[in-house]
Amino acid sequence: MRFSEARISYLAHRIVAVIRDENLAEIDNERLVLNEIKHVLGEEHEREAQVDAIVRRKIESLSRHVPPGSREWDVLYQKYSAEERRRQKS
Repeated sequence: MRFSEARISYLAHRIVAVIRDENLAEIDNERLVLNEIKHVLGEEHEREAQVDAIVRRKIESLSRHVPPGSREWDVLYQKYSAEERRRQKS
């Protein structure tokens, strides 16, 4: 699922509002902070999309057919997702 620019902007504004409301940090340049949050959200979303594609290909390449939505498929998806995230962090 791809987030729209409006959704990313909304999330960035909500994050800034929480930071202010909870007095977690002083924000001198809100535009700069919003742009950085949007950048990070976009990068993370892209990374998750890449992991998703890799995991789906891996499940599809198994010698036996595992139907999407089945319990086995869900377990394999979670297992392979965790492995791929660990691999990407190192």
